[in-house]
Amino acid sequence: GAGLYLRSRADVDSAHVGLWGGSYGGYLTALGLSRASDMFAAGVDFHGVHDWNNVIRNFVSNYDPGKDTNVARLAFESSPLASVSTWRSPVLLIHGDDDRNVPFHESVAMAEALRKQHVEMEELIFPDEIHGFLTEKRWLEAYHAAADFLTRHLQ
Repeated sequence: GAGLYLRSRADVDSAHVGLWGGSYGGYLTALGLSRASDMFAAGVDFHGVHDWNNVIRNFVSNYDPGKDTNVARLAFESSPLASVSTWRSPVLLIHGDDDRNVPFHESVAMAEALRKQHVEMEELIFPDEIHGFLTEKRWLEAYHAAADFLTRHLQ
């Protein structure tokens, strides 16, 4: 909806609209890029969810995708990885490898899927870093990398 709104505005260059967000915002960024690459020219995904079947365990500890295939199918279809075949826009994935909210493997799996699709992708991985980066230095590094990436791809 936001992309359609921006496209309708005369003061927006619709060929240069990008997405960025962290955690659930990272999920929405990846979802937007996977399902509407024609609308979004680039994005930055901070520790985003890419397959709900993995992350839902943080909220429902006994969740087992093998127990109910309909639920597992819906969870996957609600995930960016389900639509990765239509993803064309460049993306920067940012993640700490000690994230306990959104497992680091979410970004590893997404990077692998994007490589198979030949999507331009960059990664910024912070060793021993958690979901809500611990230091101002890491946040600044991440935000500067995001700004640089978006500047390079949206100007």
